[in-house]
Amino acid sequence: MNRSYKLIFLLSLIIFGCKNKGIDEKYLNQSINTLNMNIFSKEGKKLLSIKSPYSNYNKERNIFNLKETTINLFKDNKIEYIINSDKSKLSNNNKLVELDGNVLVKTTIQQDDKLTANSFTWNIQNSEYLLVGNVKLENNLITLSSNKAILKKSTNIIKFFNPVKYKINSSTNDSGYEINSENAYYNIDTKSVNFISKEERVRSKIYF
Repeated sequence: MNRSYKLIFLLSLIIFGCKNKGIDEKYLNQSINTLNMNIFSKEGKKLLSIKSPYSNYNKERNIFNLKETTINLFKDNKIEYIINSDKSKLSNNNKLVELDGNVLVKTTIQQDDKLTANSFTWNIQNSEYLLVGNVKLENNLITLSSNKAILKKSTNIIKFFNPVKYKINSSTNDSGYEINSENAYYNIDTKSVNFISKEERVRSKIYF
């Protein structure tokens, strides 16, 4: 009899524990369809808006996980950058934005500029955006590529880190101008590029 009671008691604990775990997971994780979120500064200025057809919110960790994300970054309450990605994460009390997978950054300043990368990270307390992995800037004039870049929101200048490849696009595939450099700076406002190499000379190549 004692063994039977012990077995029943043990089974009750297992069942009750499983139910509690299921309830906790359901309570801590909530699915949200068609998420539309706006984030404002302390002064009341709109910093960004986020749209996603599907997201998951973890209450315990205070993290939003979103799919097929579109983020609008604002300056003076006007859209300055539009960013799309396969997925994203919003954490640290909505202060850290991380986008992953086919990241595409478009600017309203120069609409033909297209900036792509594997990932995009922004701490909204800072004025810098970090792009990592197959970073490439393309427009009808040039192509700039590297593995890492930082876009400074305050100056609209993108710093491409070593090694950097630069190409002047041409109407024909067999002509153009190509440069390999340690670092490059692209000014979005003026569409100008500066090259800096501290340890090695800037290597350039003209081909026809």
